[in-house]
Amino acid sequence: MTTPLPVFRFLLLVFGAVLMLAGAPARAQNIVVMVNGDPITDYDIEQRSKLDQLTTQKTPARQEVINELIDDRVKIKEGKKYGVDPGVSDINQSYEGMAQRMRITPDQLTKSLEVKGVRPETLKGRMKAEMVWTSLVRGRYKEKLMVGEKDVADKVREGGNEKLQIEGTEYKMQPIVLIVPRGSPQAFTETRLKEAESYRSRVGSCEEANSLFRSTPNATIRDSVTKTTADLPETLRKVLDDTAIGHLTAPEVTKQGIEMVVLCSRKPTTIDTPKKREIREQMYQQKYEKTQKTYLEEIRKAAMIEYRKP
Repeated sequence: MTTPLPVFRFLLLVFGAVLMLAGAPARAQNIVVMVNGDPITDYDIEQRSKLDQLTTQKTPARQEVINELIDDRVKIKEGKKYGVDPGVSDINQSYEGMAQRMRITPDQLTKSLEVKGVRPETLKGRMKAEMVWTSLVRGRYKEKLMVGEKDVADKVREGGNEKLQIEGTEYKMQPIVLIVPRGSPQAFTETRLKEAESYRSRVGSCEEANSLFRSTPNATIRDSVTKTTADLPETLRKVLDDTAIGHLTAPEVTKQGIEMVVLCSRKPTTIDTPKKREIREQMYQQKYEKTQKTYLEEIRKAAMIEYRKP
């Protein structure tokens, strides 16, 4: 049945009012660019400008911001073409990780953005595009991005008789988590901490740890990982150096729950010097920047980019 015209107009007016009440700016409806059928509005540009200004402490040029948004759109479309499409939980996890690195909670990060007039979705959108792009470039051009050991060594030696390797330590360990659900009372966390301390007195080898925690409810032991001195921060190295082989480190409260590590082995090894690691990273970054720039130029040329007249 066809809706009478006056009623239809009324519904449109109601819908428009709802959008205004929801805080959707009128300017948001003004489409500036269409990228593969995906619109970029004045509001998108305004939001990204504020975010860029917040992160760089500089006011970006409008066209520069538009180019960034176009790049994001083509990156995300290219990602979908190859099945690289992070979900909401992936983006939220990355957002929480950023807050953690800033030593604040996700809610505090959201509030700090909103104070500056930036919606958290604006930051999450940029994060998604970068996650997609990094995964695409590293995945599709893995071999092209490889840095040869000889090339690194030659570059190191250009600075004189620099050493390539030094003595270090290799640690083999398994992370353990006693799960504490979010929102649990402090008393529950304290109980789990006491449990962790009791487990420390019972475990004397990695085998015992695996046997115990694989059968313990609300606990998990992860696969073993091997790290060297160069991979770990000094504070963690000291903890591992002070831990007896086969024993657990002191429990630590994290967002996952109560975390510990069982140290399976610790032995001397040789590791790359800081100088060699730095040069390898520089060489990799140079290759990455060159490769991603060429790749982005290719997909932008293939994209349908249509500027709308004001």
